[in-house]
Amino acid sequence: MAPPLHANSPFDAADFDEYVMTTYARYAVALERGTGCRVWDTDGREYLDFVAGIATCTLGHAHPAMVQAVTEQIQTLHHVSNLYYVPQQGALAKWLVEHSCADRAFFCNSGAEANEGAIKLARKYAHEVRHIADPVIITAQASFHGRTLATVTATGQPKYQKGFSPLVPGFHYVTYNDIVALETALDELDSGEPRVAAILLEALQGEGGVRPGDRAYFQRVRELCDDRGILLILDEVQVGMGRSGKLWGYENLDIEPDIFTSAKGLGGGIPIGAMLCKSFCNVFQPGDHASTFGGNPFACGVALAVCQTIERENLLANVHDRGEQLREGLRAIAQKFPAYIAEVRGWGLIDGLEIKADSPLTAPEIVKVTMANGLLLVPAGPKVVRFVPPLIVTEAEINQALSAVEQAFASL
Repeated sequence: MAPPLHANSPFDAADFDEYVMTTYARYAVALERGTGCRVWDTDGREYLDFVAGIATCTLGHAHPAMVQAVTEQIQTLHHVSNLYYVPQQGALAKWLVEHSCADRAFFCNSGAEANEGAIKLARKYAHEVRHIADPVIITAQASFHGRTLATVTATGQPKYQKGFSPLVPGFHYVTYNDIVALETALDELDSGEPRVAAILLEALQGEGGVRPGDRAYFQRVRELCDDRGILLILDEVQVGMGRSGKLWGYENLDIEPDIFTSAKGLGGGIPIGAMLCKSFCNVFQPGDHASTFGGNPFACGVALAVCQTIERENLLANVHDRGEQLREGLRAIAQKFPAYIAEVRGWGLIDGLEIKADSPLTAPEIVKVTMANGLLLVPAGPKVVRFVPPLIVTEAEINQALSAVEQAFASL
């Protein structure tokens, strides 16, 4: 039997691969510590982190507010059951409700679980309030809503569904930002008895290529939902918690959802998810939905500290300013390499650089080269490079990242 691994043991990738399932295509880098927007690998090499755990490390690494919250909570009470009142859960729910259009919150552990809860809530509402026997939820092609069986079915990307059939019934896909396609689907699905229970969309498609929602499209979607009694669900897992320059992505669209989900940045890297809804569709009763770890004192205490820090440090203003700086810099790079770069798009600090379809370059290739230059980025599909740094990123760090990207294109 191999000796146990310890935190101070030299890292061995072969040993890792012997015991961990190969569900991820990992880069040959092992990260071991971080501070602010910077991380270091096991060889002591420094990187500027514009991945942030894929839009998760809201306050960067080792932020004093998170360190304090983690320390205080683990020293008092880290987990109990939802058999009892959890004060930290109530405090976090209050903050989220007071800073959004929602009236109630349910806590879980991840974005997939939050979306799963939203799907269940929509189905129960359809059955009990609208008396729909066979409800359908409309989602968008190129969307991403999670890896559970229901949420991977809701995800409009066949590559994520391959090998997992039979998929969960009750989903229908339409083109994102295409109102004619949506209206056509609604007319077809509701041609007899009403069937459409909900429309589930991302305010900005992250994994689908960093594609912002069109304001006119979403406003028409809201009208259609109101006219037909359909629930509008927005997946805010990646774009929410300030990443768009506003606390919630839907604020960029001048609408309010009936249900929305959050995770990733909510806990700043501590696992937590939330499904929030308005009172009229709050049809869950005791026993309808649950989560052993959801809403425990530890996760909620840290998430509340993240929320309060965003507010106290006015990070939304920083997200707006640094996002403008980043996009302006990327557009300048695009002008220098017009044969390779098609478009720069995004909101706040979730931005995408799209490589032209006829270019031999791919997003993973760009990511590998910038990594060699000390900058961590993440693809959003084969032709889009995604930039999602911590919300505390500085002007100098944006400039450093832009320099590394320009060097990457020059070298390729």
